[in-house]
Amino acid sequence: MQAVGKLINYLKPYKAFAIIAPLMMLFEVSMDLIQPTILQMIIDNGIAENDTPYIIRMFGTMIGAAVLGLIGGVGCSIYASRAAVNFATDVRHDLYKTIMYFSTSSKDEFTLGKLITNLTSDIEMLQRALTMLLKVFVRGPMMFIGAVVMVWFTARELFSILLVVIPILAFCVYFFTMLSGKLFHKVQKVVDQVNTKVQENLAGIRVIKAYNRKQHQIDQFTDVNTQLMKRNITADQIVGILAPLSMFVINLGIVAALWIGAIKVEGGTLEIGAILAFTNYLMMVMNGLMSSSMVLVQLARAIPSAERIVTVLEEQTDIVSPKHAAEHSIRGDITFENVSFSYIKGAEPVLKHVSFSAKAGETVGIIGMTGNGKSTLVKMIPRLFDPDEGVIKIDGIPLQQYDLQQLRESIGFAPQKATLFSKTIAENIRYGDEDATEKQIAESLLAACAMEFVEKLPAWTEHQLTQGATNLSGGQKQRLAMARAFVRKPPILVLDDVTSAVDSISEKKIQQAIKIQFAASTKLVVSSKISSIRDADLILVMDDGRIAAAGTHEQLLKTSSLYQEIAATQAEKGGTLSE
Repeated sequence: MQAVGKLINYLKPYKAFAIIAPLMMLFEVSMDLIQPTILQMIIDNGIAENDTPYIIRMFGTMIGAAVLGLIGGVGCSIYASRAAVNFATDVRHDLYKTIMYFSTSSKDEFTLGKLITNLTSDIEMLQRALTMLLKVFVRGPMMFIGAVVMVWFTARELFSILLVVIPILAFCVYFFTMLSGKLFHKVQKVVDQVNTKVQENLAGIRVIKAYNRKQHQIDQFTDVNTQLMKRNITADQIVGILAPLSMFVINLGIVAALWIGAIKVEGGTLEIGAILAFTNYLMMVMNGLMSSSMVLVQLARAIPSAERIVTVLEEQTDIVSPKHAAEHSIRGDITFENVSFSYIKGAEPVLKHVSFSAKAGETVGIIGMTGNGKSTLVKMIPRLFDPDEGVIKIDGIPLQQYDLQQLRESIGFAPQKATLFSKTIAENIRYGDEDATEKQIAESLLAACAMEFVEKLPAWTEHQLTQGATNLSGGQKQRLAMARAFVRKPPILVLDDVTSAVDSISEKKIQQAIKIQFAASTKLVVSSKISSIRDADLILVMDDGRIAAAGTHEQLLKTSSLYQEIAATQAEKGGTLSE
């Protein structure tokens, strides 16, 4: 319930809607409550006395009350919907904003499937619960209380029946509400598993097809989908028992009312209209309790969703800007001082006591076997991760003292896996600089050797990419990712093995463009090919998370056996050293 209390603040901007909706519902309930009494008066005073004008007046009054009740119900629906939809929109906005600021470790902890569930079904659950709370939960208790009061005044001789029926109904509502809440909490956990499985399978659909594992993945999805089916059936069946059970109790009450009423009518202590009114009010008592139980069930389902959402909203990312950030225009001097890092705390570090320096404008090449920490090293420069030990400095200032936005705006980062969005090519390039002109976009595409295929597309830079840019080849995606980094014209340029799918001729053109256009920028180039880094001012040879050797290409060929081995292997395969 604490989570609900924290989320209720999102309703404050719409408190006018949240107040008007219940008031309109109270008006509707009032009109509904007087209908049986009017009907009683028509039977006992009009029909019994054969007073036609009186009957017509009462029928008119009944129709008028029904119309007024309709106005109240419609008004309640309108204002309740406005309050609930705006509430859900604001929560979803803040939730998405929080996720966008997550560190990588926070994202991994929550998993993508769970975060998708938070943003979709959890928010929808809260919206539905709030709508019902503002509409039905007002109607239910007021209908129940009003019906009991009206029975006291109009059919007091039958009031004792309510003293038996109401406790039984109340117990049923409480028992099934508590039980359904626990069951739907289990349902939500399986929904997370289904979303995670779908997300993983769709992201890796090409690998699944390549390894002919479609049926295997279908079987795995069938397992979790079957779990969801079983838990949903169990929960829905438990909730479904409540309605017929309540109706059974009410029917017993009606039978008792007719039996006792017949005796009292015969004795002259009760009129027929009172029995009819009591029957209607008894149905209202049941409807009031049932409506309330529906809201309670919905709240029971929504509370776990609220708790999950609040957990995400309150997640404290471990990578934040300092309160008093360094006010400094970044030049590009980079220093690693005894840096160590591990993805899993307590496990063997991926980087071990890494130290090196680079001056602004220099190029640092990073090479080594797969899994030796090359990509991890460059990801630490824009603070995608913070070191467990040691310090990383830019221009002599530790990274943690920079404002995150300023730091990252000063870095052009092209990751190993080219991630493009389902937007136009121009919009993807403008992720690097949202104010980039058409001319600047064209220049960055030329520098990345991407213009040669972009200009062949029907819409050029307005060509729409599919999700994951599946309508481009791997090399085309890499070149667009580089263009996105180039358009920023940053003081620090990080290229993480982005030419692995680029042919040697294009690679040479890209290297030449970088050398000319980014002469003043500090460049960190991760590569598995010596040809990509041979002209670097400093080459770091990574081995088992450490810098095994450092120097220029010529120096390493003389002093590093590991570099010599890499060079010899690549020379045998394709003559890369002579390129």
